[in-house]
Amino acid sequence: MAFLDTRDPVAVAAVAAIHSGDVDGLRHLLVEHPGLATDRLGSATGMSRTLLHVATDWPGHFPRGAETVAALVQAGADVNARFAGPHIETPLHWAASTDDVAVLDALLDAGADIEAGGSVIGGGTPMSDACAFAQWNAARRLLERGATALLWEAAALGLMDRIEGAFAAEPAPDAQEVTQGLWAACHGGQREAAAYFLSRGADADWIGYDDLTPLDAADRAGASDLVAWLRARGARSARDLR
Repeated sequence: MAFLDTRDPVAVAAVAAIHSGDVDGLRHLLVEHPGLATDRLGSATGMSRTLLHVATDWPGHFPRGAETVAALVQAGADVNARFAGPHIETPLHWAASTDDVAVLDALLDAGADIEAGGSVIGGGTPMSDACAFAQWNAARRLLERGATALLWEAAALGLMDRIEGAFAAEPAPDAQEVTQGLWAACHGGQREAAAYFLSRGADADWIGYDDLTPLDAADRAGASDLVAWLRARGARSARDLR
């Protein structure tokens, strides 16, 4: 493994090929520069990432993304490589964060760890990123591919069997988890799940992530029926609580 300055002509050409979907050009670079697939863009003393991170970076959905992943993996790229910097996310975390299902599938098919920790969201898995950033297509595909879901993730996805199972287990969710579950259910626009958490004592006026209450989270999600339902039960916006 070597480090390439992001301004290095080879690095610039590789990034351009990935972003434009020029898979043939990328393959040519990988042959011309053995080890490029495992090189890191950046420095050993600062932030660095791999070309698989480039292929999954925001906003994602680059042309021929799945083929790009396959080409990089065939050339030796580590599908579970970590970003080096303020977090240690894998390419799968990034694909989940951009709702890029085709690339997510390509990574999983190549052996990506679906339960890899290190998310910017509490050090969690790719599922944590998908749910926190409201990337619901990616979240549901991860679920289909066998990912586990924490209680708040299950709430955001409306997985009532998993939610009920958590309350049937010992120990049952504590008060904070119950309130966070309500917030997540509202974030995901899940009325049945929201009602479940509210009936178990969730604080509807908790100002949580992004300085939003559950009502605000439902409003941001465009869940108008849920917003009306919450208002009818006395839920308030953060602006009314300050």
